[in-house]
Amino acid sequence: MHYVLVKHNIKEYDKWKNIFDENMENRKNNGSRGSHVFRSAENPNEVVILFEWDDLDNARKFFVSSETKERMESVGVQNQEIHFLEGIGRTSA
Repeated sequence: MHYVLVKHNIKEYDKWKNIFDENMENRKNNGSRGSHVFRSAENPNEVVILFEWDDLDNARKFFVSSETKERMESVGVQNQEIHFLEGIGRTSA
């Protein structure tokens, strides 16, 4: 399994979330298999997303594309961290 962990600091959560949801089909067309979105309990403008991706090369291409960068900037992403991960196992508790 391939994953991408993204942490955003954003200006306005509702605006960001609307654009994030509208972009679902675009992510899917580029290899995303879904995501889990988390919002910090202490800072409502800090968002963490764990994506599952079909291939890390496709994920890298998506996240470095000028279209993705422009979209993030337009919704108020102030800074971000992106980590490309490979799943190596799962524990149950």
